[in-house]
Amino acid sequence: MIDFKTKDLKGDLFGGLTAGVVALPLALAFGEASGAGPIAGLYGAIFVGFFASLFGGTGSQVTGPTGPMVVVFAGVYAALDGNPSLVFTTVVLAGAIQVLFGVFRLGQYIRLVPYPVISGFMSGIGCIIIALQASLLLGHEPEESGTIGALMEIPRAVADPNLVALILGALTLLIAFKWPARLAKIVPPPLAALVIGTLVSLFLTGAPTLGEIPTGLPSFIMPRLDQGTILIVFQAAITLALLGSIDSLLTSLVADNMTRTRHNSNRELIGQGIGNVVAGLFGGIASAGATMRTMINIRTGGTTKISGMFHSLFLLAIVIVLAPLAEKIPHTVLAGILIKTGWDIIDRAYILKAHRGPRWDLALMLLVLTMTVFVDLIQAVGAGVVLASLAFVKQIADEQLKSLRDIANEGLSTNFSEEEAKLMANTHTRINVFGFAGPLSFGAAADFGSKIREKSQGPSQIIILDFSQVPSLDLSAARAVETVAVDGKISNKLVYISGMTDQIRNMLTDLMGEIVPREQYFNSRRDAITAAVRFVENTEADPLDEGNAKPLSV
Repeated sequence: MIDFKTKDLKGDLFGGLTAGVVALPLALAFGEASGAGPIAGLYGAIFVGFFASLFGGTGSQVTGPTGPMVVVFAGVYAALDGNPSLVFTTVVLAGAIQVLFGVFRLGQYIRLVPYPVISGFMSGIGCIIIALQASLLLGHEPEESGTIGALMEIPRAVADPNLVALILGALTLLIAFKWPARLAKIVPPPLAALVIGTLVSLFLTGAPTLGEIPTGLPSFIMPRLDQGTILIVFQAAITLALLGSIDSLLTSLVADNMTRTRHNSNRELIGQGIGNVVAGLFGGIASAGATMRTMINIRTGGTTKISGMFHSLFLLAIVIVLAPLAEKIPHTVLAGILIKTGWDIIDRAYILKAHRGPRWDLALMLLVLTMTVFVDLIQAVGAGVVLASLAFVKQIADEQLKSLRDIANEGLSTNFSEEEAKLMANTHTRINVFGFAGPLSFGAAADFGSKIREKSQGPSQIIILDFSQVPSLDLSAARAVETVAVDGKISNKLVYISGMTDQIRNMLTDLMGEIVPREQYFNSRRDAITAAVRFVENTEADPLDEGNAKPLSV
């Protein structure tokens, strides 16, 4: 549904027009880099841009071909030998997977990617784009596909450059990097580089050009799968869906910060998915939320879905009317525009400051960057998320174990209430009272038992485990508590447990059975201390006779 307001219409139309002007050279360049041709880049921007805005959950977002999506799509195009039915089936499946992400409300989880992983991934994408375009800037086409093939072509291109292509490419880079800011408000640098570079090429001939580009409306492409390529298609579709979702939701966060709004992540995924499904059916490359185009849209007045939809309609008009003019655009001009795009994608701000932060974050970023460039994009992100998660679990586990203290014997008696302190005054060496703070998880479970064993050595007769500040624990932590109870039996020490929530109580009683009798569970630490002191003062008394203590009724 479109939240239409007349007062926003002028800003939306101007924002969409400006975003469309910026998107034109980028869509052509990304389309050419994908292998499917510049028109496929335009179709991607048109179809995904329109339907993602119409059905999405971020009002001011502009969608189109992006660096990460094009890098993956180019690999798919090469792996499937450019077969349109198979290649664009991948885009359709990727869109369908994104719709499922939204339907099953996975948007909130897709955004949970640590910043060093995002930084390394995006910087790796920027490096790949630069590597793929470097030889094209010199008038050479890499003989082999992929990043390695592109890097191997660079020395040959440097040794035997096409001088006309080199001059045009250098001019494009100069304009892209040095275009005056006051002129950029009127004509964006990518568009200026495209127009000037192409006009110069009309007089300075000899550089390879795009050649014939289809005009008019696109044709329908029937999706199909065959047994020999089904695995490639599905793997690529999952990769495109994940990358497109992450890319789009990160752009949505940028839009939120600029507009002081809040996007609907699951709805945004559904919109992006519908757009990619339609694009795949009509020969458009996979696309995602484009940060730069979204920022330009917002800064020039775009606030609602109309701006993104108008951006797509503007590009459609260009395709219908002006496509023949694009045939004269030199490859080297588009390569220069993409090299500037790749340079902008590299997270230089973080790289320059990373040495001041945690070394682990820097190492993680560099690992993801390296894997992105030389191994595989989805493996890079997967490895980064897993390693970051393990590091986080280790950090939390260390904090959990730090909170594990023997209150009675480590100078922490100030944590006792006045009544508890009086009870423990003469018996604390024979009673260990362990308190912990926060949830206990599998990260701390491995060292939980050994820590308690180490701290409870000596003449102690009773170990009290106080869970009054523990909201939850998982199965691994519960098994660690069971280990403490078994160790207590072996060393003739009673284990009392106090202050549990119902969830913790049920888990421990179900797991440990009679290892810790029900009479040794208490509602509060004071009750557990009362029973422990009574037992210590009269070792001949029944240790399960709790007197005034209040055992839990399980």
